[in-house]
Amino acid sequence: MVKSRTKELWEEFFLDPSQWWDNRSDKRNQRFPDFKHKTTKKALWIHNKFNPPWVHARLAAMVECQEQAQSGWSTPEISRGGVVRMEQLWQEFFSDPSQWWDNRFIKKSLKYPDFKHKSTHEGLWIESWLNPPWVKAKMITSLGGLRSRVTGSFGNGDIVSKLCQEGRLIEALHMVELMLQQNIQAPIDAYVALLKACARRKALVEGKQVHALLVQSGRDSDVFLGSTLLDMYAKCGSVVDALKVFNMMPEHTVFSWTALMSAYAEHGQCEEAINLFQRMQRTGIAPDKVSFVVVIKACGRIAALEEGKEIHSHIIKSGFESDVVVGSSLVGMYAKCGCLEDACAVFNKMNERDAVSWNVMITGYAQQGFGKKALALYEQMKQEGVQPDIITYVVLLNACGRIAALEQGERLHSYIIRSGFESAVIVGSALVDMYAKCGHIGLARQVFNKMQEPNVLSWNAMIAGYAEHGLGKEALALYEQMIQQGAQANDVTFVVLLKACASIVALEQGQQLHSHINESGFGLDVIVSSALIDMYAKCGSIEHACQVFDNMSERDVVSWSVMIGGYAQQGLGKEALGLYEQMKQLDVQPDNVLYVVLLNACASIAALDQGKQLHSDIIRSGFELGGIVDNALIDMYAKCGCIEDAREVFVKMNERDVVSWTAMISGYAEEGLGKEALTLWEQMQREGMKPNEVTYASILSACSHSGLVDEGRHLFDSMFKNHGVTPTVDHYACMVDLLGRAGCLTDAENFINKMPIQPDAVVWMALLGAARNCGHVEIGRRAFDCVVKLEPENASAYVLLSNIYAAAGRRNELAKIRK
Repeated sequence: MVKSRTKELWEEFFLDPSQWWDNRSDKRNQRFPDFKHKTTKKALWIHNKFNPPWVHARLAAMVECQEQAQSGWSTPEISRGGVVRMEQLWQEFFSDPSQWWDNRFIKKSLKYPDFKHKSTHEGLWIESWLNPPWVKAKMITSLGGLRSRVTGSFGNGDIVSKLCQEGRLIEALHMVELMLQQNIQAPIDAYVALLKACARRKALVEGKQVHALLVQSGRDSDVFLGSTLLDMYAKCGSVVDALKVFNMMPEHTVFSWTALMSAYAEHGQCEEAINLFQRMQRTGIAPDKVSFVVVIKACGRIAALEEGKEIHSHIIKSGFESDVVVGSSLVGMYAKCGCLEDACAVFNKMNERDAVSWNVMITGYAQQGFGKKALALYEQMKQEGVQPDIITYVVLLNACGRIAALEQGERLHSYIIRSGFESAVIVGSALVDMYAKCGHIGLARQVFNKMQEPNVLSWNAMIAGYAEHGLGKEALALYEQMIQQGAQANDVTFVVLLKACASIVALEQGQQLHSHINESGFGLDVIVSSALIDMYAKCGSIEHACQVFDNMSERDVVSWSVMIGGYAQQGLGKEALGLYEQMKQLDVQPDNVLYVVLLNACASIAALDQGKQLHSDIIRSGFELGGIVDNALIDMYAKCGCIEDAREVFVKMNERDVVSWTAMISGYAEEGLGKEALTLWEQMQREGMKPNEVTYASILSACSHSGLVDEGRHLFDSMFKNHGVTPTVDHYACMVDLLGRAGCLTDAENFINKMPIQPDAVVWMALLGAARNCGHVEIGRRAFDCVVKLEPENASAYVLLSNIYAAAGRRNELAKIRK
């Protein structure tokens, strides 16, 4: 994939080097390209391992004096020698064409010359940028042999079709132009071949030239050619031109309607595609199989379930339901609309099911989070004798990654090797992603290292794997390797790398990435800019985050969320709420993530009034409460001291997860309502909700604040035995605090000394605080020594010990510790 793309770029370069900057003489290091396109910013490296073998020879032959170059390809000093030699060769050619081989109709690639001298083997290219301006005119006026050859062979358009099939679109176009200049009418087959070639290559400029030739020849009113022209514009992405052609057609066929529908659907205008289908039906034209497939896919893309069901009924009436392609499209539509039961019903009714049908159904289960059902369907597929293809394995690997099903993923890997698909780049990328998501980053790297030609998806999967596992340095190192090997980063690459920088607080590397992003042309991308804001905020540089946010020409709700979240993370709750007010004035509709961020900001500064106003905004906007928003409301009200309001939100919840229960228990703990917290804990057990580490920390804290020592001891002892939760240092700190608050300082110190894990400064600070409250000098001194050994700069430890000495009347020790 990388080799073929690099080859295409070099061929584009050699056609017109004046469109490329030559950076060889002033580039700072090997990471910078030798040549960079002036418009598209595409890059080429002379010493890239993916280069085709003919690059160095072509570079040397194209410009004799290029070693003297000090600037771009367009300067006269660089091209003078090449232009002079080319003019001499063309003069030799026109003086005696019989001495040259004519390769135009047999050459397989643009790198081969159009004419080659039979003795010297020097080459000439009709489209070379070094040609003198008179060459094309001379070709038309002087070569009668060429005319006769074209005229004699053009009867059925075979030569044009052959040229188009070989990718020689420009030559085919010139042949048709030549025919028109000689008043010879090109056959319809020739125009069809040209339009289809333009559609395949998405060559809009050449397609418009063919359109102009159709108008010139008077064939633009032909219904079949008009439909083919419309299809070309649609596939080249010009919906406006496609619509113009459609509106100018004297009559419409099902093909022209379908082509325009497809254009709308492929470019995100699915509602227009559905409306056009309904309009076609009103005109009395019966849809065919392709029409139904196009409109059904459009319904799936925008989850238009009602319209999809209505079209399904038309399909049944038209007798297309048994068609395997139409059936597969219906399965896909229902799956994307979230109606897996309907999708399964259509799938089970299908008389014939090919690999595509199975893939669509498996994909539906996988995308809706039913990975196990997707894997079970794969087993059924094999039992029915349908051979899985590459798409099947890619979808299943993605499903395994989502549910961390390593064993099934490894089994799939074995099947892939036996099927011979392991070398496919898309499969290799899916394997890397699966192993990384299953937590086996080493296996992911092994697969990646075996890939011969990794593409940008492969690099992204491996970089994301490192980033998700907290290996930010490894992710950044892999990016450097990616650049050195000539691979081009895309927006996803930069978003993942920025997350890696944020995870390890690598501000300097993040700033370097910011420069690369601007150089690559992604600086104005909304998603990339949002990731930059998040990176700067998490690295503590809120000023840089504000600069990126202010410079954005377009912002979506994610952009606002990360900026508001950045303020909240830095403890700037007022600024976060102020930005929310600015957002409301611009009529930007918040989503559930933004509401959570805002509620957390209110909680952090105990802004009860603003929190209540947010609660009202959520209700007025018609936003469906539940899940993370309700949990954030509980937390906000509890931290603002309104435990009854928190309880009211909790009681009204239709479904509660472990976070809901934990937030409510934590609220009781902060208010010193230990008995209420224990009552809620018992209710949680009765309803079958399994507590996690945070839940246990909250309930132990509740016991600590209420002096419930026996209950706290029992809960701590039951953590692993009842729920499989291994106590962490935070839970031990809670127990020390519990015992210390109850005055059991000796028990607390003994508890620390028997800990199976190394106590941290927080644990010893809990004991030091308890010693201060109880006035126990010796235990306080020992706890202080342990704290400053772990954290010498911990000022709170010195303050607490000085308070202990002051209360005990030990003036000498007090003076020493204050000094």
